[in-house]
Amino acid sequence: MKKLLVTISSYTYLQPSFMTSGYFEAALVARKNFPDGERYLRIESDVYARDVVLLGGTPTDPDWLELYDLGCAISRAGARSLAIVMPYFGYATMERAVLPGEVVTAKTRARLISAIPTCEAGTRIFLFDLHTDGIEFYFSDAHVTHHLYGAPIITQAIKERMKGARFVLGATDAGRAKWVQSLASQLGVEPAFVYKKRHADDGAMSVTGINADVAGREVVIYDDMIRTGSSLVQAASAYRMAGATKVHAIASHLVLPGESIKKLKSSGVLENIWGTDSHPGCSALPEEDRISVAPLFAKALAR
Repeated sequence: MKKLLVTISSYTYLQPSFMTSGYFEAALVARKNFPDGERYLRIESDVYARDVVLLGGTPTDPDWLELYDLGCAISRAGARSLAIVMPYFGYATMERAVLPGEVVTAKTRARLISAIPTCEAGTRIFLFDLHTDGIEFYFSDAHVTHHLYGAPIITQAIKERMKGARFVLGATDAGRAKWVQSLASQLGVEPAFVYKKRHADDGAMSVTGINADVAGREVVIYDDMIRTGSSLVQAASAYRMAGATKVHAIASHLVLPGESIKKLKSSGVLENIWGTDSHPGCSALPEEDRISVAPLFAKALAR
């Protein structure tokens, strides 16, 4: 029997890719908002004794609540099993406290999802390219977590787009050097990263050097997520000044709030921007520049 696919409202854009990548049946969900702002949700498809997949990343606070509410409803309605698919884990950069009293939101939100009652045949949580590996272990042991890495689809996308070109794989800073070095090894190319220094007077970051010779070659910058793109533009400018013929960017998560994509394109230092469709922000890019995460999740769900 097909798995029943329930999708939160902000991730309906990803549902067609899942439907073509796996053996799923799309569930019907009724939604409406009351005048006072409260929300009504009802899963109209019968989930009793079914294996259910709940698809929804958590870029916003309403997304977290919809994922939690639907997960509880699925369990309460007697689903045999539940697989929660989270292509994007919101608040991933708030994984630790630096100042006294700071809320470690990555942990509190993991606890929220952990509060979804476990189904008879178990509840599993599938995560994708987390900002910090340890977030996987913030969830309750009652739910089994799976951290899927995007390396296979990221490296394949780079190979397809850079075939025949002499290029190095770059990072925006030394903090991502280890991950970029691993991807570069898989691609059989040289890794590169920029050194940065934070100024004591205003806290601004500036590039102080590059560890590799990029002159006469193209650079593909990998980062786990692109938000405003400030660090990406700074790194791309440094690679261009060091002699790179072209600079491209690829990311696991395209967040791209507000005018970010306009800022990146108007910088004049980036030839192309590519990324996965793990976040609704990917809609800022044309479809040919997006890499689907659906096949990766469908394969993991079929195990």
